[in-house]
Amino acid sequence: MDAVALKISHELELTQHEFWNISHQTAEFISMLIKISAPKNVLEIGTSNGYSALWIADALKSAGNKGHLTTIEFYEKRQSIARENIEKCALSDFVTFKQGRALEILANLDFVPDMVFIDANKSEYIQYFDLLKDKLPKGGIILADNVVSHAAKVADFLEEIKNDTRYQSQVLDLPAGLLMALKLTEN
Repeated sequence: MDAVALKISHELELTQHEFWNISHQTAEFISMLIKISAPKNVLEIGTSNGYSALWIADALKSAGNKGHLTTIEFYEKRQSIARENIEKCALSDFVTFKQGRALEILANLDFVPDMVFIDANKSEYIQYFDLLKDKLPKGGIILADNVVSHAAKVADFLEEIKNDTRYQSQVLDLPAGLLMALKLTEN
């Protein structure tokens, strides 16, 4: 991460409670995973102020794999803040912003994501999974934050993904709990 992105990243970490950003440890893990797996089309559900998008876009850039992030945010003001943060970090070429209800955008998704990061309305996690589970290719990865801190709200999602034999999943011991699921087969 260059000096500007690192500075903005640190500034955004100070807003973690206001904007419900992921933890620094979770951001580092996702960055490392992107550098290892080299996804081409990353989908983020829940942009907020762009903290996680910054980490994802920076990892895509440093991996040199010409990957791209599409990030969805319901709140226009938050998306505007995120866009500004991404622009300051010179990462705009790696990010497409979509504003609106995630369920509506996912129902009309015009590309195949090979990595998905979910950090939005916890009660809708199961619906996000239902809309995406058949679209991911073999080797596709789903990451979902807050699966321990909001366990009651995501219990049905965790149960469904655990019982879907096409996916192998594990809850990682990161702050708030991060689910990682790997798609093992094509549909």
